[in-house]
Amino acid sequence: MQLSLPPQNVHLTYCTNIHAGESWDEVLASLEETIPLLREKLELVADQAFGIGLRLSAQAADSLIIPASLQEFKMQLARLGAYVFTINAFPYGPFHGVRVKEQVYLPDWRDTERLRYTRQCAHILAELLPEDVEGSISTVPGGYKSEAQTAGAQQQIVEQLIAAVAMLAGLEQTSGKCIALALEPEPCCFLETMDETAAFFCGQLWTKDSIARLAELCVCTEAQAARLMRRHLGVCYDVCHAAVEFEDPVSAMQSLTELGIRILKIQLSCALRIPAMHAGMVNELRRFDDGVYLHQVVVHNQDSLQRYTDLPAALSAYQAGQADGEWRVHCHVPIFWDSEEQLGSTRTDLLATLQALRKQGLSSHLEVETYTWDVLPAHLKNESKAHAIARELSFIMKELLT
Repeated sequence: MQLSLPPQNVHLTYCTNIHAGESWDEVLASLEETIPLLREKLELVADQAFGIGLRLSAQAADSLIIPASLQEFKMQLARLGAYVFTINAFPYGPFHGVRVKEQVYLPDWRDTERLRYTRQCAHILAELLPEDVEGSISTVPGGYKSEAQTAGAQQQIVEQLIAAVAMLAGLEQTSGKCIALALEPEPCCFLETMDETAAFFCGQLWTKDSIARLAELCVCTEAQAARLMRRHLGVCYDVCHAAVEFEDPVSAMQSLTELGIRILKIQLSCALRIPAMHAGMVNELRRFDDGVYLHQVVVHNQDSLQRYTDLPAALSAYQAGQADGEWRVHCHVPIFWDSEEQLGSTRTDLLATLQALRKQGLSSHLEVETYTWDVLPAHLKNESKAHAIARELSFIMKELLT
């Protein structure tokens, strides 16, 4: 949906990665079922288009890129009164019902298959974007940290991202559609904190050598290449991920913007928060260990941060007499959830982000992302998925517009 805020118009959506299904037929079916219900619950008028944050697996992208499939989808969008302005091209493979964990980052940005998949998503989005609307594609933040820490791996990531920028610049020339790639920092990844993200852009992507390489690929001047790099590559800021890192979301995004790093999309989400970890919380937290997703944990204790790659590792450390303090867990919980005293959420960070959005143009793409719905404990999902999505969108609209 397009909302008018004092700084700028913004597009608000939810990410369809909340729906299980890897094939394009399954994606089509979930949209056909869900969008009419959401339009009804949100009381949208007939001429108010519903924005979609489309998650495409590589399998679905391979099917949708076929011209006949694209034409069929355009007709479905028109019938549903919907449009697509952003694509989630982070999870390449299966994302529901199987063990995902660290496999979600593969293929990462060292691999040419990641570039091929992203190219397909970009060409699909160029076909679907309404006129005068810029598009965004969120993606893996380089890769999993343990896989991307070597100098050789980082150089591969840089080279692949330069090639992606060249591809997007060429696509804009041929289609007239501006699409930008949004790296999404996440705990335990190559790009984890905003400081790491800023250092990567300034120290590796915006260097003279990188710009010269882009100029060569685009057959343009280095000054033009520098502008293309900033135009077509930026950040997807996930409020849940940043909250896990104990970062202040508003100051972090302001710092990136001041450096000239575009915040292409903000994912509006909340993490689990335990204000003071104690023994009575161990079994409660085990309910969130679903065996499907990676639940990174950051513990704040005496002005230091301890990081754990997954919830079982953090629980083992606590039971061994370590990991005392405030816990933040990478588990997306519903943003409307009224937190309990001992087990809550990082909704305060989300509310601060929304308040800032009312006053300054941090980003024009806003996406609610609670993809863990199917694996959350029962007490957090005592209503239908469509009703929960509508409640989340209503919550955001109320905070932004009133």
